[in-house]
Amino acid sequence: MTAEDGPDYGIGAVARRLGVPAPTLRTWNLRYGVGPSRRSPGGHRRYDTADLRRLEEMNRLIRSGVPAADAARHVLEARSGPASARPATGGEEVPATGPEGGPQVPTPAMLTRAAVALDGEAVSDWIGAALARHGVLWTWERLVLPVFAAVSRRQLETGAAVEVEHLFSDRLAAALAPLTRRPRTPVNERPVLLACAEEEQHSLPLHALAAVLSLDHGVETRLLGARTPYSALADAMRRLGPAVVFVWSHQASTGDPSPLAALPSLRPPARVLAGGPGWRDGLPPSVPHVTSFRDALTRISAALQPSPGPR
Repeated sequence: MTAEDGPDYGIGAVARRLGVPAPTLRTWNLRYGVGPSRRSPGGHRRYDTADLRRLEEMNRLIRSGVPAADAARHVLEARSGPASARPATGGEEVPATGPEGGPQVPTPAMLTRAAVALDGEAVSDWIGAALARHGVLWTWERLVLPVFAAVSRRQLETGAAVEVEHLFSDRLAAALAPLTRRPRTPVNERPVLLACAEEEQHSLPLHALAAVLSLDHGVETRLLGARTPYSALADAMRRLGPAVVFVWSHQASTGDPSPLAALPSLRPPARVLAGGPGWRDGLPPSVPHVTSFRDALTRISAALQPSPGPR
């Protein structure tokens, strides 16, 4: 028989043959990419003979005391040879393992599956592995944004998945929080103040921006977070005297530009930046519209540079 003509098996049959519960098989597929490589005409995932052999070997290794992640890596490398990324079930990529066999860095598809399964532990582990290996900016652009896009598509198609967004957001915020602490020797004397527009609830981009500024640029930030009233932002500006004020709007309903013109004038002045896709037309001429993470970093860094003195 060719591989295409060979037998295939449902998850129940594989579970009975291996003596491994079906939920465990799903976890192996979700976390490590060791799972079914076929689909039935009805779209159901099916295991072929090669899949079964890999699972038998993985099960044997685990029973002999090998950690599941190491066992999965062994059977996948035996199939394709060592590589930082290689085809997995369904044409996805198997993520690279961490240094010295540490936690895997997932693909967006794998991280999305973990979020959809409401597997908070896997989401936390994988986000932590990506942050530790590649840093905040890479993790945000290469993992977080694609996962949020996939969850948004699911919400539009089904009207559901709010719980998925909440779990993923919670685990991401928990991973970013320790990274936003004040640098030991900040490069800026006056802090960068980060706040959401009034009634704007999507504050995760600010947490990520604060983490990158702190870790990679040595910049001290003060993060006010979601739904910051403009009166509270004005009070914070007067008390802190920030060098930069970055105001985030994700949704058009929160992107009214007129309150930005009423923010207090400081001495020395603060550079006000409007970030995010929610801002409507009519931003004050002195307030640039920042449309990307890297643009935000560039403009904030430029605003923190000392002004040239008189010649």
